[in-house]
Amino acid sequence: MVRYLILRRFDNLSNFLTIQILLSPHFLRLFMEDKEKLIRSMQKGKIFIYPTDTIYGIGCNAENKAAVEKIKEIKERDAARPLSLIAPSIGWIKEHLIIDCEIDKYLPGPYTLLLKKKDPKFLSHVSGNEMIGVRIPDHEFTKIIQEANIPFITTSVNLAGEPFITKISDTPPEILEGVDHVIDYGELNGKPSTFIVGGKEVKR
Repeated sequence: MVRYLILRRFDNLSNFLTIQILLSPHFLRLFMEDKEKLIRSMQKGKIFIYPTDTIYGIGCNAENKAAVEKIKEIKERDAARPLSLIAPSIGWIKEHLIIDCEIDKYLPGPYTLLLKKKDPKFLSHVSGNEMIGVRIPDHEFTKIIQEANIPFITTSVNLAGEPFITKISDTPPEILEGVDHVIDYGELNGKPSTFIVGGKEVKR
C-alpha cells in the first residue's frame, strides 16, 4: 500500500489533504493526516517520494541503515555508490562536517555541497568514503524534515541510469511499489541540484 499525499501551500503545515490509494484493487479514500504522524513515519525509516526545490527525491531517515539499503535496491543502484542527504539544519552540518565554503551562500537552495566528514565512519552506509553530499532544499516540505530533526536521504526518483522525474505520474512502477509515502506537489520545473566542491560549481 502506498499513501499519496497532496501537499498544498498552507501557512500552517499541521494538516495535509491525503489521498490513500490501494494499488489493487483500485480504491480511493480521502482523509486528513496530521503532521506529527508524517514526522513519526520519517523517524521510523519509512520511505518517501517527496518534492524539493529542484526535482522529486526518494528518501528516508539516513540513520536507518536498512531503509537506506532498501532505497538502493529500489533504484537498482550500485550499493557502493554514495548517496547525498538533506540536513535538518545548518548547525547539524557544522557539527558533523568540515565547512570549506560560504555555506549561507548556497543553503537553503538548489545546491548539494560535497563536504568532508569530521569522522570518516560517520553514516558510512550512506557514503563509504570521507566525503558526503549535503543539501537543504528551499522548499516547504523541507520544514517537515527539519521538525523530524533527522538527516534525510535525497536521491532522484529513477532507476539507475534512467531520467529523473518532475511529476509523480512519471514514476516507474517498480519504484512506487517499494515506497511507503508519495508526496505529490504537482509538476516541478527544476533540474538536479548543482554540486559545490570547495566553493566551486562542478558539472555532473
